[in-house]
Amino acid sequence: MKFETKAIRIQTKRSEHREHSTPIFPTSSFVFENAEQMQAIFGGEEKGNIYSRFTNPSAREFEEKMAALEGVENAMATATGMAAVFASFMAHLKKGDHVIASRAVFGSSFQILAQTLPNYGITTTYINPLMPETWSEALNENTKMFFLETPSNPGLAVVDLVKASKFAKENNLLLNVDNCFATPYLQNPAKYGADIITHSATKFIDGQGRVMGGIVAGNHELVERVYLFIRRTGGSISPFNAWVLSKSLETLAIRMDRHCQNALSLAKWLETQPNVSNVRYPFLESHPQYEIAKKQMRQGGGIVTFEIEGGIESGVNFLNSLNMLSLTANLGDSRSIASHPASTTHLRVPNEEHLKVGITEGLIRISVGLEHIDDIIDDIENALKW
Repeated sequence: MKFETKAIRIQTKRSEHREHSTPIFPTSSFVFENAEQMQAIFGGEEKGNIYSRFTNPSAREFEEKMAALEGVENAMATATGMAAVFASFMAHLKKGDHVIASRAVFGSSFQILAQTLPNYGITTTYINPLMPETWSEALNENTKMFFLETPSNPGLAVVDLVKASKFAKENNLLLNVDNCFATPYLQNPAKYGADIITHSATKFIDGQGRVMGGIVAGNHELVERVYLFIRRTGGSISPFNAWVLSKSLETLAIRMDRHCQNALSLAKWLETQPNVSNVRYPFLESHPQYEIAKKQMRQGGGIVTFEIEGGIESGVNFLNSLNMLSLTANLGDSRSIASHPASTTHLRVPNEEHLKVGITEGLIRISVGLEHIDDIIDDIENALKW
């Protein structure tokens, strides 16, 4: 089946009620026919649901869909995207291990690597994701994982997944790729050798700013470790959220087509504006990694960034001058969203790290929604005149 068909037709088995749309299973636990069945299911001799912290039909349908769409064996759903990122680390790393991480990652991911993992004796060395020739300088004898985002948040750096996979395999590292911005519709990191794929399903997968969720996907062995970590620590997704996200996947392809169409049109328009510089969109020919993006992505995604002169003050004034675009701590919504990373998502990242990942004081990030492109452009054009 093609992507669009898988996203719609992969479902848990129908009940005796013969429902067309899979129902929600909002229950904390499941009953057993007898003590023998209870023992068999707890012991793994018989398949069955036990407790919704780690087994629930609504969650399982979402997991099976995501695994199929990413082209991997299995997946584990989590309460949020950051729960997925954290679980992808904690399930596979131990005290004394070392991580090589792209410097261009989301602010909260950076904080986990820099502030949280050291409490567990896990250290990180940051590399320039666009300079593969320097990656080996970060290797230690105890290096276990290579973590990156592509395209990155918010700078839209596109990392060559072929080179990243080659580096990871040559050095016996787990390649962990955050695929949130691309979604499985636009990019499949496993196709290029990624071992672990993480998502904030809160973003484009939900697509309407309603619920939170995350996914860790990979082969059975790696996902089983994540499953055990979530089972023990409780960062599990709720049945309702899993049901919403599973239903959302049915329209992911259609929505992403429109996001990408609008984003490319906006990026091309921004390049013609005299008071805007450094427009970034993976499928713009001016993007430094355009050829890589065209090779490993089907379209360019729904995020556009650009710079305006005047630093933080100009960024704040631009946001305050918007009328239609939303100012909110999210992206991937049906509604277009504007943000100023230096004063919001990356506010807690050290200033010295900002420029290393392309976050200038005048950088604006637009999550391009599904509105008519003329209305999106009109609002941004008026805000640029402040």
